[in-house]
Amino acid sequence: MLADDVWVPLAEIARPHGVRGELRLRLYNRDSDLLLDQDEVLIRFPDGGEQEVSIDGARRADDAILMKLHSIDGRDRAEELRGVVVCVRRGAFPPPEPGEFYACDIEGARVVVDEDGVERELGRVAALRPYPTMDMLEVAATDQGAPWEVPLVDAVVRSVDIEAGLVTLFTMVGVERG
Repeated sequence: MLADDVWVPLAEIARPHGVRGELRLRLYNRDSDLLLDQDEVLIRFPDGGEQEVSIDGARRADDAILMKLHSIDGRDRAEELRGVVVCVRRGAFPPPEPGEFYACDIEGARVVVDEDGVERELGRVAALRPYPTMDMLEVAATDQGAPWEVPLVDAVVRSVDIEAGLVTLFTMVGVERG
């Protein structure tokens, strides 16, 4: 699991909203309201630069969030932030429900398949990819080949141990190279 002080990307600035510097955020998880309760965020620029910024206000707008950052007072300045990533500290996340986890906590976990008592390492979780029908784990392959795509379903995944950084699969059925 990530340390509480690690900044986790939650959204990208899609575009300005209005003329007073409000920003429309494209959320990575459209159902998340976590950004509505923050006093500050970290904005990460495409060149790798970062800046902590206070939030003057945030509100829900359909599947997006409209946010006003301190010192962003006009449309032109808001336009300059298009494509910037908005991050929140991991410690601000509410505890997950039993049996659930956050994607940021599983990234980097080892992925092994245990078929008939024989364990084989596939690689490490690179990302969680949401698709309309199911979520998939993208696994960077140990053999340096194409990444594996692992359906995140009970028929394939035996267990996810966040503390140990380990995902164990029952089977390779349904697991494909990307």
